[in-house]
Amino acid sequence: MYAVIMTGGKQYRVSEGDVVRVEKLMAEVDAPVEFKDVLLVKTDEKTYIGNPLVEGAFVAGVLRAQERADKVLVFKYKKKKQYRRTRGHRQHYSEVRIEKINVG
Repeated sequence: MYAVIMTGGKQYRVSEGDVVRVEKLMAEVDAPVEFKDVLLVKTDEKTYIGNPLVEGAFVAGVLRAQERADKVLVFKYKKKKQYRRTRGHRQHYSEVRIEKINVG
C-alpha cells in the first residue's frame, strides 16, 4: 500500500514505515503530523485517484527531526571584468516517519 501526498508544493510517494524529508513543517520534534492533501492511494485491491484530492483520505506520521540540508554554493562570474560572487544556501527540512495511510 502506498500514497502520493502533496506538501510544501512538492509531491511524495510514501508507504507505511518510510522516512521522508519534506519542506520544513511548523511542529515540534516527536509531534504527530497529518497530511490531508492525498492525491492517490494504492491498496492491494483498489486504486483511489483524487480529483484533485481523495475524499476523506489522510496520511499520519511522526516528526522525527528538524534539520538543514548540505550547503549549495552559487558562483557568479563574468570573464574579463573581475566580477566574482559566491553565495551559499542551506535549505531547512523536516524528517517525517510515516505511520499510517487511511483511505477514509
